[in-house]
Amino acid sequence: MITMTTLFAPEGQRLHAEENRRAQRSPAALREACGTGQILEARAILCDSEHNLHVDLPCMAGVIPREEGALSLGDGGVRDIALISSVSKPVCFTVTGFRTLPGGEKQAILSRRDAQRRCREQYLQKLRPGDILPARVTRLEPFGAFCDIGCGIAALLPIANISVSRIPHPSERFSVGTDLFCAVSSFDGDRLCLTQKELLGTWEQNAALFYQGETVAGIVRSVEEYGIFVELTPNLAGLAEPHPGVRPGMQAGVYIKSILPDRMKIKLVLIDAQDAACSPPPLRYFQTEGHISRFLYSPACCARRIETVFDVDPPA
Repeated sequence: MITMTTLFAPEGQRLHAEENRRAQRSPAALREACGTGQILEARAILCDSEHNLHVDLPCMAGVIPREEGALSLGDGGVRDIALISSVSKPVCFTVTGFRTLPGGEKQAILSRRDAQRRCREQYLQKLRPGDILPARVTRLEPFGAFCDIGCGIAALLPIANISVSRIPHPSERFSVGTDLFCAVSSFDGDRLCLTQKELLGTWEQNAALFYQGETVAGIVRSVEEYGIFVELTPNLAGLAEPHPGVRPGMQAGVYIKSILPDRMKIKLVLIDAQDAACSPPPLRYFQTEGHISRFLYSPACCARRIETVFDVDPPA
């Protein structure tokens, strides 16, 4: 079944889909896609001196004129660098027409702007805070990760919203091209702000993955005078006693001394810690679709309450 999230998927996710390939196999198929307004995807291979994007179509030459390169191009929302940086990457588009080049070769005229306009009007503008959607990381900055949430339209996932466990940089969780799930946090006009930590499980859900008496791997996230915070999962950390020579970012082996839901604490004993390069592990999601009205991270038996409320006025 085709849903809104597949119809307006982040760029790169439809490139190898059979329906996408079938629509580009012949001039006749491409003309049919033009008639139906089908959103297609192919790889941009050149940005010429006038900032027109040339696209690698199997059946004929394709070009996205500069003014059709992005929805917000020209109003300050998107700059020409966004077109230049699209070269060698998949871009989405609709086919708007055809023309014959001076040498007699046929060329398809494409519009990424049209695909993005439809994505915004038919999909993104209908979302509300708490709705879950797929995304793909396109750029990492110290303050957060920019994500493609549909047809190349970007939204920011602030670093504070990535996980409960604080990290120094988004590269601790993702790399460019990582596919992930997020929830809509808020709106600023047409711009969406994202959050992910509410999808990575409550304190109890994460603590249930561990048992007292186990020795497990973790990452040192913070070193304080009173102890060392070690991340066990992105949404769960425990506290070990101070130990000389330990620094944030170290890989650690820790013994689980006790798990205390009423205090929302895990007491650890640091066994070992060392510097070691390590790729971000795959994220474990506890919810990947639908809507979240509220997220209560803290256990019900704990006096401290950590909660995210998405629906200020929940629907009846």
